[in-house]
Amino acid sequence: MPSMNTVQRNHADIVQSVVTSPAALGRAGFAASWRRSLIHHKLDPATQRPIERLSTPEMRARREAAGLLVRVASPVLDRLARAACDAGCTVLLSDAQGLILDERVRDGDKREFHASNLAPGTDWSEGAEGTNGIGTCLAEGRAVTVWRDQHFRSTNTGLTCMGSPVFGATGELAGVIDISSVRDDMAEGYARIVALTVQDAALRIEADLFRASFEGARILSAGAGENAPQGVMLLALDRDDLVIGATRAARRHLGIEDSAIGRLPADDLFSGQTTRGGLEEAQRAEMARALARSGGNVSAAARDLGIGRATFYRKAKALGLQV
Repeated sequence: MPSMNTVQRNHADIVQSVVTSPAALGRAGFAASWRRSLIHHKLDPATQRPIERLSTPEMRARREAAGLLVRVASPVLDRLARAACDAGCTVLLSDAQGLILDERVRDGDKREFHASNLAPGTDWSEGAEGTNGIGTCLAEGRAVTVWRDQHFRSTNTGLTCMGSPVFGATGELAGVIDISSVRDDMAEGYARIVALTVQDAALRIEADLFRASFEGARILSAGAGENAPQGVMLLALDRDDLVIGATRAARRHLGIEDSAIGRLPADDLFSGQTTRGGLEEAQRAEMARALARSGGNVSAAARDLGIGRATFYRKAKALGLQV
């Protein structure tokens, strides 16, 4: 049986050969990330990065800087942990720079994960660790599953990491939610299920983060309809029905530019064949629910939605809602 040093050296040789081969670069799944790690970040796949963690004051400052993300994500991490930790996994939350802010892990597994540097206060950006579930997720802005020998560093090839990006209220990358395992018997089918669960959790955090960022505004779901893309499709409207916020998916699907935020009437988004049905349906349903809650009292329903009575009547007529 080959020694650990031999296995690690072999992995480093494979990384080097893939990065320097144009043909291999086109075939290998994480070849682009390996190339960034080796050439751009100048990392050595054969070396182990020293364990370096932020001090308690530094960690407190980073968590405070990402305060809303940490607070909103906490209950989602708790729910994930109830299943993932029983399977010997750790649940992690990083900020947009790849620094791990929070974890959920069983006490019995903590030592092993922390020995692998998977602990709060450690930097898992691509620039620090090369290809991995957190850093590559941030570098490419997409969900990734990095299997053991797909990692860049030889010392990380015992990990399987499933990361998904969390986007902030203005569409920016806010962080990553990741589930990692050190088990060598993890089946691909189970990993795919875990990866989908991580993606769903990231979308939940994104939606909750958006709502928390626009507390007091009316939140309109713009994701109804057959042509709606995957992602969090939410709009925040003020009392004058101006769009004051939109999630990343809503901005892309509806063509909302940054310069239009705060000046775009929601009604303007109703024009156009592709978006009209879903947005109208969402707003009609929102107004119908407000009417039901108020027992049919239009003034009370308008107050509930934060708009004027005249505006409620005007929108109800345009949407074909009987009042």
